[in-house]
Amino acid sequence: MSATYTNTITQRRKTSASSRSKQRQQQWSGSDASVGEPNERLHFRSRSTNSAITAAPTAAFNSPPPLCCNGGLSLLNCCLDVNCHLNAPLRGSVSRHTTPAATPTPTPKQASPSPTSDRSFSCSPSRSCSLSRSRSPSRHQRQKQKLKLKNSAAAAAAAAVAQDVKTTELTPPFTVSLKIDLFSWILFLLAFGTRFYKLATPRNIVFDELHYAKYISHYMRNIFFFDQHPPLGKQLIAGLVSLAGYDGNYTFTQIGDPYKPEVPVFWFRFLPALCGSLLAPVVYKLLLEARLSRWASALGGLLVILDNSLLTQSRFVLMESMLLLGTTLGIAFLLRFQRSRLGSFQWVSTGVAAAVFLAAAGVVKYIGFLSLGLALYMLCRHLWQLLYDASLTNRQLWIHAISRILIFVGIPLLVYLGVFYIHLRTLHKAGPHDSIMTSAFQASLDGGLASITKGQPLKVAHGSQITLRHTLGRTCWLHSHAAVYPVRYKDKRGSSHQQQVTCYSFKDVNNWWIVKRPTKEDLVVGDYPDVIRHGDVIQLVHGITSRALNSHDVAAPLTPQCQEVSCYIDYDIKMAGELLWRVEILNRASEGNSWHAIKSEIQLIHESTGAALKFSGRQLPEWGFNQHEVVADRSVDHEDTIWNVEEHRYTQTADHRERERQLLTAEMIPTKRTRLSFLAKLYELQAKMLWQAGDLESHMFSSQPHEWPLMDKGIAYWLDEKSSAQIFLLGNLVIWYSATFGILIYASLLAFYLIRRRRLCFDIPELEWQKFLNVGNTFFVGYLVHYLPFFFIDRTLYLHHYLPAFVFKLLLLCYVVDHLDYVLRRFCTGWAVHVVRIYRLFLILWLVGAIVVFAKFLPFSYASRKMTSGEVRRLRWKDTWDFVVARNQALQ
Repeated sequence: MSATYTNTITQRRKTSASSRSKQRQQQWSGSDASVGEPNERLHFRSRSTNSAITAAPTAAFNSPPPLCCNGGLSLLNCCLDVNCHLNAPLRGSVSRHTTPAATPTPTPKQASPSPTSDRSFSCSPSRSCSLSRSRSPSRHQRQKQKLKLKNSAAAAAAAAVAQDVKTTELTPPFTVSLKIDLFSWILFLLAFGTRFYKLATPRNIVFDELHYAKYISHYMRNIFFFDQHPPLGKQLIAGLVSLAGYDGNYTFTQIGDPYKPEVPVFWFRFLPALCGSLLAPVVYKLLLEARLSRWASALGGLLVILDNSLLTQSRFVLMESMLLLGTTLGIAFLLRFQRSRLGSFQWVSTGVAAAVFLAAAGVVKYIGFLSLGLALYMLCRHLWQLLYDASLTNRQLWIHAISRILIFVGIPLLVYLGVFYIHLRTLHKAGPHDSIMTSAFQASLDGGLASITKGQPLKVAHGSQITLRHTLGRTCWLHSHAAVYPVRYKDKRGSSHQQQVTCYSFKDVNNWWIVKRPTKEDLVVGDYPDVIRHGDVIQLVHGITSRALNSHDVAAPLTPQCQEVSCYIDYDIKMAGELLWRVEILNRASEGNSWHAIKSEIQLIHESTGAALKFSGRQLPEWGFNQHEVVADRSVDHEDTIWNVEEHRYTQTADHRERERQLLTAEMIPTKRTRLSFLAKLYELQAKMLWQAGDLESHMFSSQPHEWPLMDKGIAYWLDEKSSAQIFLLGNLVIWYSATFGILIYASLLAFYLIRRRRLCFDIPELEWQKFLNVGNTFFVGYLVHYLPFFFIDRTLYLHHYLPAFVFKLLLLCYVVDHLDYVLRRFCTGWAVHVVRIYRLFLILWLVGAIVVFAKFLPFSYASRKMTSGEVRRLRWKDTWDFVVARNQALQ
């Protein structure tokens, strides 16, 4: 054959191969264009083929999505084909999103294909990329591509500079731009109108206003009081009413009593009402920070306004509205903080604001620290995600971690200490709650218990008349009286039938004891007192009955594993008294080896058995006059074995009758207070607050955590004596039940998505999935953090303890509503688009129902009109709601 013929045949073969290759590419391209959606499956037939999988057109991503995985939404039978690479990044596919976004100008390094790889990505302007195979371009082509990219990058940079210059020229210097969010202002005005409407009505003490208003009055007069909750909310209200001219000279006696004209009721309730008004727009902003749509965010603010329980709590001198405002503001600033650039002004300001507001919530009520715990969880999770960011250096990661510790641990600690410093500095006068605190604390107050006064010596000596107080825990004094233990107890155990020794919670003459050296017979203190020191052995003689403190190997009345403590009576039955006790000074490092009144913390160790005198905490029955049991315990390392001398004087006469007369008539008058450091007072106050938290008695309107989600019980706050007008805490039934249902829907969707993604079936784009997770880690976890701990709290609980958890549940409900709308719009196409319209119509009807229920129960929030027993009965939608009626109106 000639060379010409051979070249002609070769050229025809190349042309034929090229045409067949183009046909195959067109077939693949057409197939991709017909099913080009984020949920399609991409099949790679062979790694040896040179055919390219061409990207679907950009318009295809805006078309209705097809069913996922083999043509159906099956939960388990998905991706059985080993070649199924549905949006799985680790197996070669790239996730694509339906929402178009501007594509940043690629750098030459990012845009240039690898010279050694036969795979490349073709990206649409909406950042949707598909994997394609192509042959490596020639060196000349790669150089041309690099040159084009450099030119385009330079052009883009020049355009950006020109735009900045143009903006600078159009914006004059020293200009402030103001943007007004109408949704925020509308929500605030609606909330303000509902919260401030007839705010001073009723002009009576409503529920816990009895306690909070009393504490605020003590603030005005600098009188110490004890409350189990932190003081920030009361401090703020006290500062406001002081500006209104209130002097604190009013006695709050019981719920329902009318306020006197000089009490500014409106200003007492102003701050809680203002915080309740701000809660609605803050919830709206918080949902926007969580990337919810604007209408879903506005729905959240509107639901806050329409809930009757939030309305009621915001209209009286109660702390919940301030607590909820601090919590939501703190979480909103935290979400913005996590999206800010490290070290920027926004990063610093939002981080500090989040820490301050979360700490403020905790210093209003201790439940607010649950929000701080939620914030720490979110910070740790975000920091864990930053570890995957290869663009961050080790130094930057350390800065992220240390800065979060300084901001979200240091600032709340400073806020907490600062609030209590103001609290203790302001309340420097003795008050009605002094007896709860230790003797040393009382001695630090003006007009309180005397510490080292002219009439009270410092050092305890032989012949000292003392009262021994239980130092930590319950307030009571070592006590005895002429009654004896019963011969036998209910469990048929026998006793010693000796004189009873108890711990009595009130000041009484039978609390006095006389310290005696065993080697001395008289009890008079001479010119040179015989001071008792650490390790000395003494006897304690009861001042009134003159019988010595005793213990022996007899089981205690209520705590049989411990020894009985009594005052010895000689029954002449050869049962000798064991009357010796050794003094162990526990804080001798600071107080010295000498036994000092008030400040020395001591243990009394029984010499014969080695047991320590202990307050058991159990209450004796009627034969013990319902006082508390005192025992001797061989386990000495316990705070209930610690005692201190509170009142102290020296015995001046040996005559028993004269000494008894002096005990009955003497009275100690304090002259000055001693100094106690702030940290020492704070430590004691915190211990007492934690100790007293579980001592509240049960209440007829108390409830259990499992009754809260469906609102099985409410709380009667106030009742008009002349009619059935009343304040009753109830939530909006439609909102509460819907929010509970929303929790279940979110949990179900989470389980469904996780199982589907495990099968490599991605029903929603990656951005929507990340938003789903972020919302769950904020609102769903927030609900669990604020709800589950109450199942482990052993104290009296009420419905209002559920409100912080309810707010997080309401926030999650707004996202569920928004997410369901998104899912329906995504999968309901063609004739099924009517499902979306039906769903939105249902939402409108649901919102109208919430408004109707809100208006129907308004009389229980305002108490602005009288109600007949029939009206009250018609509003009793659940049998567990215990409404109250006036005495002359029976509830049928």
